[in-house]
Parts: sequence; structure tokens; C-alpha cells
Amino acid sequence: MLKELVVNCAPHETRVALLENGTIVEVFNERRDDTSISGNIYKGRVQRVLPGMQAAFVDIGFEQAAFLYVDDVLDSASLKLCRQLEQDTDTEEQDDAEPAVNDMDEESESWKAPVPECAIQELLVEGQEILVQVAKSSIGSKGPRVTTHISLAGRYMVLMPTVDHIGISRRITDETERTRLRDMLKGLRKNNFGYIFRTQAKDIDKETLSKEIEFLNNTWQDIQERNRSISATALVYKDLNATFRAVRDLLANEADKLIIDSKKEYERVQNFLNKLMPDVHLSVELYQDKEPIFDAYNIEGDITRALNKKVWLKSGGYIIIEQTEALVAIDVNTGRYVGKRNFDETILKTNLEAVKEIAYQVRLRNIGGIIIIDFIDMRKTSHKDKVMAQMHEAMKKDKSQTNVLPLTELGLVQMTRKRTRRNLTRTLCEPCFYCNGTGYLLSGKSICYKIYRDLAAEAKDMMGNRFTVKVHPEIAQLFHGSENHLLVSLESKLSKPISIYPEAHYHIEEYHIFESLAPKPLKQKEMH
Repeated sequence: MLKELVVNCAPHETRVALLENGTIVEVFNERRDDTSISGNIYKGRVQRVLPGMQAAFVDIGFEQAAFLYVDDVLDSASLKLCRQLEQDTDTEEQDDAEPAVNDMDEESESWKAPVPECAIQELLVEGQEILVQVAKSSIGSKGPRVTTHISLAGRYMVLMPTVDHIGISRRITDETERTRLRDMLKGLRKNNFGYIFRTQAKDIDKETLSKEIEFLNNTWQDIQERNRSISATALVYKDLNATFRAVRDLLANEADKLIIDSKKEYERVQNFLNKLMPDVHLSVELYQDKEPIFDAYNIEGDITRALNKKVWLKSGGYIIIEQTEALVAIDVNTGRYVGKRNFDETILKTNLEAVKEIAYQVRLRNIGGIIIIDFIDMRKTSHKDKVMAQMHEAMKKDKSQTNVLPLTELGLVQMTRKRTRRNLTRTLCEPCFYCNGTGYLLSGKSICYKIYRDLAAEAKDMMGNRFTVKVHPEIAQLFHGSENHLLVSLESKLSKPISIYPEAHYHIEEYHIFESLAPKPLKQKEMH
């Protein structure tokens, strides 16, 4: 399978697309603003301690305070106890969580520091300065999630200076190689820092590993020195930008080639490769055609389609993807597909086709959190088993941690997907200013009926002898056309004329009712 990284660089934005055989499967957007801060390290100040939630809000210099949960707090006392616990229990193969590395690095062996049961108020006080790393960027109305368990990702390893732990990527399955890596690290490690071998570390030699350890340790020393020299709130360490994260995390492991449309960034990537991976020869190409690079690779249209709620399947069926504040709901429908044999086979084929599309869309749109999938009801147990087996198989391609639960009696599949950054819709879109994000507007007929009711109610308290209603042009057209009977009925009921005036700048649901006194006719002088 040919895998390519296509990078579009602009002064205000960098976009990275991962293609598999010419089809986009992942896209990363990074803008020159405060939306992409995952992996950054800040010196913050504790703003509020909330014992009832066992959490704290930390000011790291943004409008929204960062959220720090008690399990993500580590001080000298808890560090000592963590090390004591690690001596008593083998934590090298835990798979429950992941270190707070950047959002492109989802493949390191899962691990979370064992934190003693301490109350948040015993660990933090308001006004305290604290070093934190952003684990998740802000999503919607929620501020960023931060942790004191610092992690620094290199080419072959992830350094965790606050814990004593050695871990190895689950993708390195050979036990002999895992033992070799662990023994080699123990011989080189001069401190109690934690390290996790990444997938790229397979077959690494001792000299290369030694240089990687030295590089990561020096980076941590620089962070500590800067932390001591500045006051909160301030940025202490900025993670690599989207281009260099793609080179470090995806190139040579997930992709065979990188194509970039900026000569300046192309040269920087070459220098980055020479410094970080001098022994690895990777294909990096400068795109110089006049046609925009994302158009040339048919990426722009795919991104636009990935923002639609309805996704058509090849057979004629379709899926609907609805995002709420708490979860994402995906509904499967047969649509235009009527099948060729029988009803059960039609449903099975639609559901199986939907499974592949759902797995693809979830990865492309970077949908995270709780996902509920409503498959079309299947009567046969064998069909249900076939759909679930394909669901598990399809999700294996996803680097993000996923958990798919069994099919319920209602035909629902509940699953979770690790979320570390905003999904594609939240990155590129904002709530509609017209409908305020509801996705619906009152129909024209409903608005006409509402105006009718308001006029009938307000006319009782009005002293005027005529009414003027200003409305959106479409509503005015309805009142003068198919809904004119409402005006005739109301004028007869009130015994007062009603005038409808269109206002082009009005929202379609906006209207205003005015009363006025009709001018009295002038008395004509008698002619002699």
C-alpha cells in the first residue's frame, strides 16, 4: 500500500494529509492561533481548587482556564510513593491509558503513573505556580486538559521525567527484541526517568539510543531552566508544528513519501531529517506545479465532503453523522438501495458497507469520545456476528485507542475513541449565525401563523386603526400569495387594514408589528 504525506503550507495555516493509495484517511490542521496547543508546556498558576470535583482550574495564559484532575497532579510526596509502588508491582506492561504526548503519537505503549489516593486540596493551593503540559486542546466550551506528568516525544522514545518506568510499543511484538531494548536502556539510563520505546525503535543500535536519550534529557534540562527563570503564566516549551510532527511520527513508519509545496519548509524538513534521522534516507519532494497541491491530489473536495452530515454508500444506502455536546450518533439507512434477493440480505449488505464507511469517516473526521451507531435491525444472529466481526476488523487500522462494545438488543453499537484534539468539524466550522447552531428554522408557513396569532392577541390592547407588519421578503411573498387568506381573515376579524412590508436585512424569523392612526380626511369647503 502506497502511503503519502501531502503538506500544504501557508503563512496562516499548515495542513497535512495522509493518503493511502491516493485516498485521504487523515488530515491535520494547524493554524497560527491558540487552537493547537496540545503537547505544549506552560508555567501556570492555580486559579481555583475544587474539592467537590477533585480537580483544579489552572491559568496558563488563555481566556479559558485549563482543567487539571487530581490523578494528573504529581508532587514530590506522591512521586516518592509512586516509586515505592513501582518497586512492589510490575507496571511495565499496563495498557490502560496513554502518556500525554502529542496528538499524532497514538502508538506508544499505554501507561499511566500510579497516583496515591490524595485529595486535590492536599496537593494544590490557589495561587501556586505549577508546570503543566497540555494533554488535550480546548474543545468547544471546554478549556484545555492539562497534566503534570510531562512527556517529551523523540524519534525513537518518549521521555517521562516525573516517573520511573520503562515501556515498549505494543507494535513491537518480538519478545527477544523487547528484552534487548529493555536491557540496553537499563545499561544506558543514568537517572530514574521513565522511557517508552516507540515503534521506530525496533532494531535500534546502542549508539543511536544513547544519542536519543541525551537529546531528550537535554531538552528536559532546558525546560527546567526556563521554568526557574520565568514567572507564571508563560509558555515554557512549544511542541513541534504539524509538519515536523508528521515527519517525526508518520514518515518512514506510516508513510513512504512526503510532498510539500513550500520551498522554505522543504529546506527546514531536510535539515530536520539530517539532524534527527541522519542514518535514514526518506523521500521528500518539493511540489512546484501551479495548481494548488490539495487540488492536484483531490484532497480539497474530500475534506469538504467530510463536513457533510449525510454520507452516501456505493449501493445507494447512506449514513447520517450527528454531533452533540456529549456524543456522536451515526444512523445507517438503506436509502435508495432495494436489494436483489431478500430483505435480510439487503439489510446485511447495507450494514456491512456502512461499517467500512463509518470506520473511514471516524478516522478522517477525527471523531472522538462516545460514539453510538444505529445499524439497521437484523433478525439473524449470524448476520449480527458478521457485522460486529467486520466492525472490529475495520477499527484495527485506526491508530487512536478504540473500544467497541457488543451489539445491543436495540441494534445499537456503543464505542469510544481516544480524543486528544478537536475533530475536523470543530476545527473548520463554527455554529451557524443564522440558526444559532440548531440546524433548523421555522418554516415560512409557521412564521405566518405565528404573526397571525401575535396580531390577534396584541390588537386588543392597541389604539391604532391600522397595522403595519415588517417581515423578511420570503414571508411577505407568502402573505401576498398562498397565505393571503390569513390577512383577509384577520382584517375582517379586527375591522382594521393590515399592511405587509418586506425588509431585506431581516432574519427570516424576524418580524415587527406597528400600529398607526390613519389620517382623517380634510373637510372640503362648500362651493358657492
